Amino acid sequence: MTISAIHPLSSLSPEDKILLRQGTESRLREIICANIATRFASSSSSLVDFRLAVANKDVKNDATILDDFRRLVPLTEYESYRPLLMKFKERPCKLSEVENLLAPGLPDFLCRSSSTSGRESKVFPKHSRSLHHQAITDISGKVADIYSISYRDLLQVVTDSGEAVHTVALTVSSTARWRTTMNWSIETDDARMGLVVPGHVAPWATGLITHHQPFLFIHALFALADPHVDQFRVLYIPIFVDIVHVIQAEWEVLLSSIRDGTIPDIEHIDHVRAHLQDHMRADPKRAEELRHIGPPITCPGWAQRVWPKLTTLVGICSGVFSTALPKARAVLGPNINIHNFGYGCTEGLRGKAINLGESGDLVLENEDVVEFLDVTNGQTANKIVQAWDVRPGIMYQPVYTSRDGLWRYLIDDIFQTVGFHPRNGLPVFKFFARKNLSIRMYPWEITETVLMDAIRTINEGITKVHEFTAVLDDRGSPQTVGFFFEVVDDAIGSNVQLIKQKVLGTFLAIHADYQERVDLGRMRQPTIRIVKPGTFMEYRRWRVDGAGVGINQVKVPVVMWDSKAIEWMTERVVMEL
Repeated sequence: MTISAIHPLSSLSPEDKILLRQGTESRLREIICANIATRFASSSSSLVDFRLAVANKDVKNDATILDDFRRLVPLTEYESYRPLLMKFKERPCKLSEVENLLAPGLPDFLCRSSSTSGRESKVFPKHSRSLHHQAITDISGKVADIYSISYRDLLQVVTDSGEAVHTVALTVSSTARWRTTMNWSIETDDARMGLVVPGHVAPWATGLITHHQPFLFIHALFALADPHVDQFRVLYIPIFVDIVHVIQAEWEVLLSSIRDGTIPDIEHIDHVRAHLQDHMRADPKRAEELRHIGPPITCPGWAQRVWPKLTTLVGICSGVFSTALPKARAVLGPNINIHNFGYGCTEGLRGKAINLGESGDLVLENEDVVEFLDVTNGQTANKIVQAWDVRPGIMYQPVYTSRDGLWRYLIDDIFQTVGFHPRNGLPVFKFFARKNLSIRMYPWEITETVLMDAIRTINEGITKVHEFTAVLDDRGSPQTVGFFFEVVDDAIGSNVQLIKQKVLGTFLAIHADYQERVDLGRMRQPTIRIVKPGTFMEYRRWRVDGAGVGINQVKVPVVMWDSKAIEWMTERVVMEL
């Protein structure tokens, strides 16, 4: 059955505006009523004017509190919440200190950000009531679902007398959503260790592997063993490409395991090995089929031969993740769909694609309240516009007010308005770029958008950049933009020299006097260093295994500032252009 594509409207009808406004204001009133008595709301200096304005009002029924909110609640950032969240680090963690902090009651999870930039992770309390995600259960057929349900720590909340009354898991937001949606409490994990979720390929226990390489290996093993896989689901497309790298590198070991029905002797899986082994069956016929096909780089469209029923790869491929698309497409072939399913961030904001495919047109899900800040108008609360007033073509940052206690929190992402959904009137966006990811070189600022434009220009040619990161290259004077590129497969040759010309052309198109400044010695041309194949996968492994970043969450920054990470990357350079 063919599903008709949804085409966004260029404007809202008066009736749809009214409905969108009514729904938004109803949710905002609910959030204010629920959170007005929390410690943050009753003590934060950010909310003092709002508190005074609503002190003698009936917040459940007085319509003016919504206007008070929009007039008097400023934009907030993480530093506004940090002092209260630090109470979760105190030992013992006392109920009297952490109850009702940002939202009523106690959170079930503390969700850590990925610290992609190298800065300290942020932590956001999350309650199970706000974490259900229907898309997790929307599957049919046989799915290779690559997700992690591991956690970094368990925090016991105790009374003044020392009695433990609540457990909070320190983890990543995707794990919190999986566990909540599937009703997988940590206390009952042992009862599920031997299970395979219906429709899934890998055993449930695979999700408890905490190290990067064995996690990918075991998922690859069970996926290869099953010829009936019809869908892969990953959070980000580079995760799928990493699995392909593992299959290529470990091909003989994987085939031996399938032939003999054994889990190989690899590290960091002792806690789940027996449960994985229970689901391995010797299959010499399948091993021989795979040997006849060969490893991934042996033929275009390899995945179609390995899994004849495969129809779809689901994963976010917007923004920087789009650079992995050429590699993924080469492995998949032309007939398998890639579905860019949406958007998500640790703070809790989610987006859902309105159509199948790679386009990335999405609506921000409307369980909480989202307002929008025009990025060209300055970061002040009086520049915020409401969902029914956004304009197609304009760039906005989401301003997020959540049931978990964030008040007008400014999300560091930029979206471009496409139009409005014809069925529910919600604004339709495309993810555009991360905010505040740039390299400043007087007199210019090289933004993520410029860096991504350079990659797109390169990828229009024969040589494809598979992944990249940019740094402020201070090895010479003056400083300049430096790139680390991993090119697809063995593309290092005469064509690779064209990369530098294309990068320079991108800069010249944006800054007309760039070449003049280079000629005068006031600027240097961008530098480009090619790293060995697999470097970016190894970087993710290094971050997961060394820094404890969640497997589902680990990303390579568009702009890298961490000196240790830059040194690590430099050690893997094989060529400088």
